Amino acid sequence: MINEQQVRELVGQLQDPFLHHSLEETGGITEVSIKEEKSHVSVKLAIAKINNAEQMQLQMKVVEVLKEAGANTVGIRFEELPAEKLEQFRGTATPAETQDLLSPLNNVQFISVASGKGGVGKSTVSVNLAVALARLGKKVGLIDADIYGFSVPDMMGIQQNPVVRGNSIIPVERFGVKVISMGFFVDQNAPVVWRGPMLGKVLDQFFRDVEWGDLDYLLLDLPPGTGDVALDVHQMLPHSKEIIVTTPHPTAAFVAARAGAMAIKTDHEILGVIENMSWFESKKTGEREYVFGEGGGPKLAEELRTELLGQIPLGQPDWNEEDFAPSVYGEDHPTGKLYEEIARKVIEQESKEAGQPAQNDGPVSPFDPRNQ
Repeated sequence: MINEQQVRELVGQLQDPFLHHSLEETGGITEVSIKEEKSHVSVKLAIAKINNAEQMQLQMKVVEVLKEAGANTVGIRFEELPAEKLEQFRGTATPAETQDLLSPLNNVQFISVASGKGGVGKSTVSVNLAVALARLGKKVGLIDADIYGFSVPDMMGIQQNPVVRGNSIIPVERFGVKVISMGFFVDQNAPVVWRGPMLGKVLDQFFRDVEWGDLDYLLLDLPPGTGDVALDVHQMLPHSKEIIVTTPHPTAAFVAARAGAMAIKTDHEILGVIENMSWFESKKTGEREYVFGEGGGPKLAEELRTELLGQIPLGQPDWNEEDFAPSVYGEDHPTGKLYEEIARKVIEQESKEAGQPAQNDGPVSPFDPRNQ
C-alpha cells in the first residue's frame, strides 16, 4: 500500500494550474490521510483559485497518479491558498500570467455594479463611474455583462465595433474607457435568446479573448437580480468588489439587499451603495422633489454594513451633437462632479485596503446566507 511520503512526492510534482509551480513548491499539500485496510487515500490541496475547470483537471491528475501507485480509492478536498502565500508568487509571474484577467496573480481591481431589480439606473452608474475613474487618470475597462439587456455602447455613443486581431478582440475605447459588450456582436439590436451555458462562454471570451492591456480597474455592469449570468461572473472572478445600486424607494432597496447577499455568499466584498434618482431639482426654483421617496440608499447601506458612496439626482446629461453620448455626464456638470467624488472614494478605499483581504463582519440583511 502507498504511504504518506509517496503520496506527497507524487502529488507534489503536479502543478498549481494558476501559479505554474509544483504543489511541493507552493505548499499546496495541506493534509494526507490513508486507510490501509481499504487502500483509500485522502488529500487536501490548496491552490490559487478553486471552483473552476482547472481545478477539475488537477483533480483528475491526482486521482490518476495515486491509483497508478496503488490506491484503490481517492478522496480530494480543495481550498484556496492564503493571500499572503499568493503574494509570494506575484514577483515571479510571467507577463502572460499577469495579463490573464482571471489569474489570481493579476493586480487589476474588479468592481461589479449590481442591483436587485431593473430600472434603477445601474448601467448609467457603471458608465459614469468608469468615465470618472478614467478622468482621474486610472486605466479603466468596462464589460457590459448584462447580456440580455446590453446598453453600454448606446449610452456612451459608441459608433464603431471592436477589431479582431489574430485571436484577440481589441475593445473599443471611448472617454478613456475600454469597452466590450454583447451589443457589438448582435445585428440590428436583435434579442438574445441564448440559454445559460452559451452565455457563460461569451463571458469567458470577454475575460480571456479581449486584449485589455494594462488596467487599474475593470468594471462589470451586471444584469439585474441574482440569476445565472450574475452568478457566473461572481464565480469566474478571482477577487472582486461590488457596488449595489438602488433608488430611494423602500421596495427597490429591499430587493437590492439580495444582490448584496449574493456578493457575500460568493466571498466578494461590498464596496458601497449608490442611491440613484435620489431627487429631482427644479431648474426654475432650485427646490428638490423626492419623486421616489427618501431613505432607501442609507437604509440599504446600513443593512449591508457598508458606505453610502453617493446620491445621484434624477436628470439627464447635457447633450452635444458633435460628441454624442446620451448617458455620460460632462466633467463640469453637477452630476458629473458627484460621480467624480464617488470615484475618488473608490480610489481612496482601494489605497487603504491594498494588500488586505476583503471582510464583511456579522449578519447584514435578512437575505444574508449566514443568517440561515
